[in-house]
Parts: sequence; C-alpha cells; structure tokens
Amino acid sequence: MQQDALIAELQNGNPRAFERIYQLYSESTYGIIYSIIKDEKIAEEVLQDVFLKIWDKAPTYNSDKGRFFTWVLNIARNASIDKIRSKGFKNSQQNLKADNFVNILEDKTSFAESVDSIGLKKYIDKLKPVCKKLIDYLFFRGYTQKETSEELDMPLGTVKTRNRMCIEQLRKIVIK
Repeated sequence: MQQDALIAELQNGNPRAFERIYQLYSESTYGIIYSIIKDEKIAEEVLQDVFLKIWDKAPTYNSDKGRFFTWVLNIARNASIDKIRSKGFKNSQQNLKADNFVNILEDKTSFAESVDSIGLKKYIDKLKPVCKKLIDYLFFRGYTQKETSEELDMPLGTVKTRNRMCIEQLRKIVIK
C-alpha cells in the first residue's frame, strides 16, 4: 500500500493501517523519545501515548503542512518534553540512587549516535557547529529556548533567531 493511501486509511480509522503505521514508525519514534527521556521504561510508556495521539489526531494531519514522518516526530518530541516537565517525572528523578549517577556520567550516547538512530546524522553533519548545538539542546535534549539560552550563555532572542535559521537550513538540506 502506498504511503498516501496508508495515511488516508489511518485517517478513516482503519485499524490495519494503524498497525502498519506502528510497524513503520515505532522504532524511529522510540529513538527520538529515548534521546530526550533517557529511561527505557518511561520512553516505552510515552511511545504508547504517542501512538494513541497519532490514532486520535490522524484526521487532523494535513500533507500540505509537512511530511507525515515530521508530524509523527513532532508529536513524539512534544509528548517527551511534556513528560520530562511533569511533576511526577521530576519527583521520580529527585530520589535517584547514587548508582544511577554513575550510569549517567558513563552514558556514552552522544548527540551523533542519537541523531543517527533516526537517520538524520547525514543531514545534521552538514550544518554549522552552532546549529548542531542548538538542535541538540532544543530537539534532542528537550530544553526550552530559555534553558538553551542559559546553558549556551546566549541571549534568548539570538537563540530564537538562530533556531529558525538552522531549521530552515536543515529543511533545505533534507529537501535537496
């Protein structure tokens, strides 16, 4: 089944189309969720929530506004950020055992590896270092623009402007 037809079937509430969409997108969607949350169990929970949202919101998807994959990743990214900002998640992170801190410090997952897990590395590698850093903080670590501004010691307005420019550059690279 062609992707456009598959998406149309999903929008019409076809459970088989939903199953196929899950098969096609769950692995890369999990990758983006995990790169933000850094907890397998919680990332799996968020993945399920994301696919429920995809099922519920499928009729609102409009191909004129962007690719389906981008729409799915935006839902995943937003759900992940909502989760890490939730009071329950923050409270669960406050009481970590000392062993967890060793794991965090020894985590070798780099920005390049998390980007490559969803197939974007070849595109992001073509960006300037400042764009790589901004995209890392804003999209893969789930920082707000204000938090990114503080972390990079850069004025908030500059972060916003550079973010728009970097995303536009990335869009041009991907479309080529």
